[in-house]
Amino acid sequence: MKKTSTRLADGRELIYYDLRDDSVRDATDRRPLDRTVTTSEIRRDPLLGDSVAIASHRQGRTYHPPADECPLCPSAGDRLSEIPDSSYDVVVFENRFPSLAGDSGRCEVVCFTSDHNASFGELTEEQAGLVLEAWTDRTSELSHLPSVEQVFCFENRGAEIGVTLQHPHGQIYAYPFTTPRTALMLRSAATHKEMTGGENLFDAVLERELAGERVVLEGEHWVAFVPYAAHWPYEVHLYPKRRVPDLLGLDEAARTEFPKVYLELLRRFDRIFDEGEGEGGAPTPYIAAWHQAPFGALEEFDGVVREDFALHLELFTIRRTSGKLKFLAGSESGMNVFINDVPPERAAERLREVASS
Repeated sequence: MKKTSTRLADGRELIYYDLRDDSVRDATDRRPLDRTVTTSEIRRDPLLGDSVAIASHRQGRTYHPPADECPLCPSAGDRLSEIPDSSYDVVVFENRFPSLAGDSGRCEVVCFTSDHNASFGELTEEQAGLVLEAWTDRTSELSHLPSVEQVFCFENRGAEIGVTLQHPHGQIYAYPFTTPRTALMLRSAATHKEMTGGENLFDAVLERELAGERVVLEGEHWVAFVPYAAHWPYEVHLYPKRRVPDLLGLDEAARTEFPKVYLELLRRFDRIFDEGEGEGGAPTPYIAAWHQAPFGALEEFDGVVREDFALHLELFTIRRTSGKLKFLAGSESGMNVFINDVPPERAAERLREVASS
């Protein structure tokens, strides 16, 4: 992997990640851009104890542009985009309309491929491996910023999710705090550790799932399963079999196997609704979210250290059946109590049925 860092016309950082060591990235951003001005502010909710990012400047962000005006495609002739070069393998840049900025953290965009009409599931294993290297490198770099406590790499896919740019891409949020979802996991891990005399909660969950009926696919170093208490109609958790706290902890064997396992999982998601339900092969909308241990102090989680956390990816779709979405209505949105219409065992069975030949 070759990494080349440069600056856009408004001062934002852009980084090329190339498969070839002889790649030259010297194109300059020719757009007449003013310096980016953001109004991001973190406010803490005194009742719930969580934090909300107030970012009014995002109202003006790019919204469903035509394909020939996509800001994530390479620049070509007089059509100038966020990527100055005429091609790229993987590129990461600071978001022009960030939810978090300055002392409130940082937001980055990750473009998986220059092919506007592709998807992550259509990448080659070599390309997917390069994305993994980019995620890992950004996790490392962002963890050293004084305002950053947790790094979150994720992909939103599909208009149903709310994606406003159709080019295959993901994002990285670098939070100045430990997110509420991660805090819940850490508290559960602390309680389990105390009650069992030191047993690791993530290890216990993984051991139970490996022995059960909800495993979707398994490799030598990774396993994907539908969790016992899945919140979403089709939800899969992907774990490395050797517990590590973050992407930096993966060994070479796990890195090498990851693209094959993850690409197969994404391709199965696109086949869930293919047979007998009239969806006609429409791409499945999903969210893919990496959960990593915070880089800040964990004193509030009694007895838990970073190494107790288990890196894993959670992949889920908001589609519950052909042409029907799972909406977060009264119980989910009002009380955070999910109601799942698809039994996890049936979801796992379906994801095994659609294995590629």
